[in-house]
Amino acid sequence: MKNLVIAIDGYSSCGKSTTAKAVAAALHYAYLDTGAMYRGVTLFLLENSIAFDDMARVEHALRDDIHISFKRNRRTGRNELCLNDSIREDDIRQMRISNSVSEVSVIPQVRHAMVAQQQRMGRKRGVVMDGRDIGTTVFPDAEVKIFMTAEVEIRARRRQEELAAKGEHVELAAIIENLRKRDHIDSTRAESPLRRAADAVLLDTTHITITEQVDFVLDKVSSALFAAYAHKLSGQLGE
Repeated sequence: MKNLVIAIDGYSSCGKSTTAKAVAAALHYAYLDTGAMYRGVTLFLLENSIAFDDMARVEHALRDDIHISFKRNRRTGRNELCLNDSIREDDIRQMRISNSVSEVSVIPQVRHAMVAQQQRMGRKRGVVMDGRDIGTTVFPDAEVKIFMTAEVEIRARRRQEELAAKGEHVELAAIIENLRKRDHIDSTRAESPLRRAADAVLLDTTHITITEQVDFVLDKVSSALFAAYAHKLSGQLGE
């Protein structure tokens, strides 16, 4: 039976990445954190003092200077983002990157470059991708599409705990403001806006655990695999 493409889209801090990683591990699929790729671009632009509206320099950087890949950490089992062959996973999770990533993600040239790379990475299928436009733009033919959401205060508290675990302490109000700003930018941008695909299943994670989220997605995967098998079987019987 063919491998599936599983698209998990939704708002920041809903548990997308954690759920996607667990689902990929359970299925022995590859995992691709597309949001990390945009964070990597943001990190490069900030560190090299490239203004987000300087299209000539942004395009040059995308073409010649920014090389993004993922490397598996043997100790933790995590896929970590590499920017120009250097692991920068912790750096891209800083609040300063969160404050700017939506502004970078809205740039058409950035989206075109990242989407093309994501499509190449997922061409072999058997992949779980999480982001904001996977089910609508990157892989609109994905067999399983999930759209995750949660109440903003719950999302902010999760984000605050994540930052605190890395030694970065940020006021809850500042995180809520950041999330609302990102939600607005992501949902209203002209290029691949954040929206629920017509055939995506809604998953509200406000009051459920990570385990419940993973089980929910795996249940949808099982249904998709069964449907694919039934379709294949009916085709063979009809021959």
